Amino acid sequence: MTSEKLIIYTDGASRGNPGPGGFGTILIWKGHERELSAGYRLTTNNRMELMAVIAGLEALKKDDLQIIIYSDSQYVVKAVQEGWLKKWVRTNFSGGKKNRDLWLRFYDLQQRNHIIFKWVKGHADNAYNVRCDELATAAADGKNLLHDEEFEKGLA
Repeated sequence: MTSEKLIIYTDGASRGNPGPGGFGTILIWKGHERELSAGYRLTTNNRMELMAVIAGLEALKKDDLQIIIYSDSQYVVKAVQEGWLKKWVRTNFSGGKKNRDLWLRFYDLQQRNHIIFKWVKGHADNAYNVRCDELATAAADGKNLLHDEEFEKGLA
């Protein structure tokens, strides 16, 4: 395990809830930055907030990293920090907890690294959060939007 930390900034956006949505992610490692984003034709804000985190983790080429993830989503940060996710997994998401597919995807990725979440105030003075918001909203407003298949399947 390296002592150097990977920094990930994330944000999600949705034009309507549900509506077209997108995410923006910035990975910072050893002075290098990489931006990721994608848009979906029909999704929710919470799904895009979580998808931003997943995209960042899925972009990694190795495991066992020290990672700090900055998010302006109380939903994402509290689910991990306050143990909600562990309970949801333990109870198989009983009670109709939403976004099971994405939470399980994140849960698997989380096991591979050492992750700390930090909440940042959205749309404030954090340049990386602002940039992630720009990426997310541009993706939501873009063309050739992807299908959030699990979400859309649930609406059928």
